[in-house]
Amino acid sequence: MRIVLLFLLFTCGAISLRAQLTVSGTVLDKSKINRVENVRVLSTGGMFTTTDSMGRYAIQAKPGDSLYFVYKNKPTQPFAVSTIPNPSQFDISIHLNIESKYSVLKEVIVYSKTFKEDSTENRQTYADVFEYKKPGLSTSITPGGGVGADVNELINIFRFRRNKRLRAFQNRLEEQEQDKYVNYRFNKITVGRITGLSGPALDTFVVWYRPSYQFSQLSSEIAFNQYILNASYQYRKMMPFTEAKKEEDPE
Repeated sequence: MRIVLLFLLFTCGAISLRAQLTVSGTVLDKSKINRVENVRVLSTGGMFTTTDSMGRYAIQAKPGDSLYFVYKNKPTQPFAVSTIPNPSQFDISIHLNIESKYSVLKEVIVYSKTFKEDSTENRQTYADVFEYKKPGLSTSITPGGGVGADVNELINIFRFRRNKRLRAFQNRLEEQEQDKYVNYRFNKITVGRITGLSGPALDTFVVWYRPSYQFSQLSSEIAFNQYILNASYQYRKMMPFTEAKKEEDPE
């Protein structure tokens, strides 16, 4: 008799455990954007839990139970567990506006400048330097209509240190602009697409086979891409056999 009672108790307990299920989800505010923490989730079966900092919860319940949510002593209507379509994703929205430390931005559009736009802006910023010319004798018209020597230009002829500094700055800006143009045409995305190289092999390739500014400026799109492709053939021949094999068969 004792064995029969133990068997019945064990069977009833197993059935009871199988009848329980886990209901989980997220609690949001009225806007359905901000997540609400510290919301008490209770079931009529006696179980309860609290939402975490991300508004998430998980609670054990039976099909005959109902759930309700309490925030600042204000309960929601009860939700019958048997009517929940997806117990693993039962998200609800409470009728309150919560100030969240996180805010959701409206649509943000990011524009990327082209090389031409960037170059134009740079030349406008440093217009005095880009337009610098070595001072020389020149004439100017006086308010009375007479013609005379330009005094400012005459003074600038003897400002040797200033002239040398401006010329050096002009050369540096022009070199930077040329480097940016080469980077614009010989970028890793384009080179990787044409050559199929990636990782360290691509990093080495763009250093070894970086074209000159003159070639980058004068060559057509077809000629430039063909140069990259031919260079990749030469590069692969120079690579150690193991590296070349790794590039051909990443697996």
